[in-house]
Amino acid sequence: MDRLRRENLLLVVAAAVLVVGGYVFLRYAYRVADPFPFSQEIVLVVLGTIVTVLITALLLNKQTEVELEKEENLNFLDLKRTIYMDLLDHLQDILLRGEATRDDVIRLRFLSHKLALVASPDVLDGFSEFVDVFRRATDDRTIVPAEADDIMEAVAELTVRIRGDLVGAYDRARGVDRRRLSKRIESNTEKLSGIRFR
Repeated sequence: MDRLRRENLLLVVAAAVLVVGGYVFLRYAYRVADPFPFSQEIVLVVLGTIVTVLITALLLNKQTEVELEKEENLNFLDLKRTIYMDLLDHLQDILLRGEATRDDVIRLRFLSHKLALVASPDVLDGFSEFVDVFRRATDDRTIVPAEADDIMEAVAELTVRIRGDLVGAYDRARGVDRRRLSKRIESNTEKLSGIRFR
């Protein structure tokens, strides 16, 4: 990225030197070439071509820089999405089994490290709050339904934060109210927590 910026700066400086130098040369060439037919027009064509080439190179470099930045952002977003989905899938596995094993905790620790690489501060705060609830619920290794409900509520809040990190700009552009969305997600979780199985 820095290389492209240096190249752009170099092209801008070259264009400025060319314009100033071209003006001085043009003034001189007009006086010298005045008696020769078509010489002034040839000088103008050459200067115009050089300026066009420099401006085109500058625009292409800027376009390349924008495309590279866009690709980096897409790759980073995909990495975030993958880590977030791994976390939610792992939590689902733990809750379906109704217990947290040593391996589950180790995997959660590694997912915590992965989150540290990509997650927004808001998601990291939400994950910290989730970990507090998860630790209380899994102190005895088994997860009873009431503890599962507590975990699900913490996951619901974490999910709102993850959504904000992934598509928050899109939601803001569309006028989505984050508080209303948060209440809807938590409400859905509460409704589902009332369902009991034998």
